[in-house]
Amino acid sequence: MKDDRIIYLVASGDLRLDANQVCWPAQAAMEQALAQSVERLSGKVVRAHPYVPDKKHGFLDSQRYGMDVFKSIPEDAPLIVAEAVWQYSHHVLPGLTTHTGPILTVANWSGQWPGLVGLLNLNGSLTKAGIAYSSLWSVDFADEFFLNGLQEWMRTGTVTHDRSHVHAFQGATGRASQIGEAEAARLKKEKAIIGVFDEGCMGMFNAIVPDHLLHRTGIFKERLSQSSLAYAATQVSDVEVEATFQWLQHRGMRFAFGTDEATELTRSQVLLQLKMYIAAVRIADNFGCAAIGIQYQQGLKDVLPASDLAEGLLNNTERPPVFSADGKRELFAGTALPHFNEVDECAGIDALVTHRIWNTLGLPPENTLHDLRFGEDFDGSFVWVLEISGAVPAAHFANGYADASSERQPPMYFRLGGGTLTGNSHPGEIVWSRVFIENDRLKADLGRGTVVRLPEQETERRWSITTRQWPMMSAVLHGVSRNQMMAQHKANHIHVAYANDAATADEAMMAKAECFRAMGMEVSLCGVSPA
Repeated sequence: MKDDRIIYLVASGDLRLDANQVCWPAQAAMEQALAQSVERLSGKVVRAHPYVPDKKHGFLDSQRYGMDVFKSIPEDAPLIVAEAVWQYSHHVLPGLTTHTGPILTVANWSGQWPGLVGLLNLNGSLTKAGIAYSSLWSVDFADEFFLNGLQEWMRTGTVTHDRSHVHAFQGATGRASQIGEAEAARLKKEKAIIGVFDEGCMGMFNAIVPDHLLHRTGIFKERLSQSSLAYAATQVSDVEVEATFQWLQHRGMRFAFGTDEATELTRSQVLLQLKMYIAAVRIADNFGCAAIGIQYQQGLKDVLPASDLAEGLLNNTERPPVFSADGKRELFAGTALPHFNEVDECAGIDALVTHRIWNTLGLPPENTLHDLRFGEDFDGSFVWVLEISGAVPAAHFANGYADASSERQPPMYFRLGGGTLTGNSHPGEIVWSRVFIENDRLKADLGRGTVVRLPEQETERRWSITTRQWPMMSAVLHGVSRNQMMAQHKANHIHVAYANDAATADEAMMAKAECFRAMGMEVSLCGVSPA
């Protein structure tokens, strides 16, 4: 006889054994607290797959393993996907496509490991796939918000969230309208190419834009191989790369060098990263790319140090000059070459549009994605920790490269090391956005925010409970609460760009929204008046 109290639980993890082992204790603690809350509401959690002693963790760590586990889960049973870590969504997505019972994604509200980031990636992937789901998050799984939501889900199969902050975009006026429409028309007439160095980074199904949706915007993919990038890096001369390294040092950038290749950043790792930077610029020029995305993880990590340093340099207007192989032309002179981290093609669309519109408006065009990593109240405001996994443009720091440092990527992610381009983003007004896919349509959410300067002690505390090697932005998002943001956001990534002040940020947001609308997207303003 079927027990209606039983709720099955699965936990998607990383593909990398080291990461799964290091993060397992946090996942185990989260699952224990979650199970206690379910029991408090007269339910019972049954884990659908075991802890594996030989692996020293209990995660689903491959797509095949996930498929096999789902064969034993009743298709109509209530199911929780519990995440305290970064996870590869394709480990569970195949099983979830045929699951007919209610699905709840749950994350612990913690900065320790990117569980919230993993949850949002899974939510965005489920949204793109057209799979119905509900979602919850909690610090300890005993707060009123979580328990009320859990009880609603156990009773009805859904959770209702407040999305009153989301307003349909009604169109821009004046210069913002003219600039937005003109850029959309330019894209559709002239076309643009984004170079994609291997799709599907870290199982991010939500980050792959189908060609039939992309082409309607005037943007097309050049499918490139990371093996070509690795080879091209070996063709860069030692003389060229030494000059690039000296360029960064002359501008005050610091490198946290050590001597142990296995655990510390070394000069040889950085020089290889800079060869990758030069190679990427040359490949982009060869193929006529307006923006590029390097996958950053699987494959490339086995042959080269992390791509972070290259990515941060690409996104900055002031960057080391790169010349054609024959030395006759400076490539992309005087401008950034927009890079979308982790080959997030939704962010690639955003990066290209932002770069062009901000330049037209005379605003600093440096833009980047961040992970929506964590956040807490501080001095009466909810301040988000936006923290991308390696690099941002140096222009996002008050003194540029002089405020930037490069620290070794954690060995559990990158065996061959490589340095980040890290620092603390300067205060100022920003526009945030996210392009995503729902109902086989490109959509975009946009909003406004303010980057704040927290006291040094608080900044260091937040870095210490997330990832110290990665760059951070402390942001207050206007008119959007923590729970509203989590309920609406359809991605692990959030895109940001600075403006000169509140007025120019407002105009830039409206110009970009108008451009997205004219490109055929369904556009919403979040926390901002639709007028």
